[in-house]
Amino acid sequence: MASLRQLEYLVTVVDEGSFTKAAEVLHVTQPALSHQMRALERSVGGPLLERLPRAIRLTPMGRAMLPHARAALADAERARCAARQASGLEHGELQIATVYSVSLGVLPPALRAWRRERPGVDIRLFEYRHADELRDAMLAGEADIAVGPPPQAWDGPMWTLGIEEFVVVLPADGATEGDDGTVDLATLADCAWVHYAPGNGLAEIVDQACGAAGFRPNAAVRTEQSATAPILAAAGLGPALVPANVIPPRFDGRVLLPKEPIRRELAAYARAGADPVTAGFVEVLREKACVLPAHVKKLLSHD
Repeated sequence: MASLRQLEYLVTVVDEGSFTKAAEVLHVTQPALSHQMRALERSVGGPLLERLPRAIRLTPMGRAMLPHARAALADAERARCAARQASGLEHGELQIATVYSVSLGVLPPALRAWRRERPGVDIRLFEYRHADELRDAMLAGEADIAVGPPPQAWDGPMWTLGIEEFVVVLPADGATEGDDGTVDLATLADCAWVHYAPGNGLAEIVDQACGAAGFRPNAAVRTEQSATAPILAAAGLGPALVPANVIPPRFDGRVLLPKEPIRRELAAYARAGADPVTAGFVEVLREKACVLPAHVKKLLSHD
């Protein structure tokens, strides 16, 4: 069975790109490092690294093992931190992974409430462009908890946060087909849209929604940042489809609901049973997460 030390050696060799540099980082001799790597390879039944003249290269077995090695080391570090927190030796850190739009619209109220309750626990935020990247990061053990669209076939614990509503943003004087606060996306087929950069998860949502309305959106401009899209749309560059929770207060644009609702489920999920700090954050998150802000509800109200 592989030891944590051997897994640490494997990860360091890969990250440093050579046994010599890895030995320096680990403060061990190169023969000792090589001995431990050979022992690890014997325990798993095959070579993990290919030794080239000027570099090292992962074998297929090595590529399969590396993410699990990183995850095991991350779990061990969190276990160490949890034990030290319980003994009062340190305040600790909560690592949260999410997607761009959620860090902008959903998380801030929860993070503010958490900071008031646990001022001694620092927060480290990891942001990803796509829900698939978020899931892969969690599988690799890069954070304590993820907040975003729920992944399929997730083996660990998951907590539902709510349903995120998407809205169309136009200039305040933008023409629409009616005054009921809704818009048929098909009526915007000839417009040049404020779109998202390829690889951003919101780009897929826009393409799918417009495809369901019978057209492919032509992009006037593409942005990586969720906060930028409604601002550009309000400035007249084209309609934008955005999560309702990213609309800022005192917004100058016109906010409309699509006639055919466009929604996304949001959840928090972890790799294993939540430690007390993570479980405490989930409670705050489920109470304070801002899936649909009050000021956006007012914009969408037409009573």
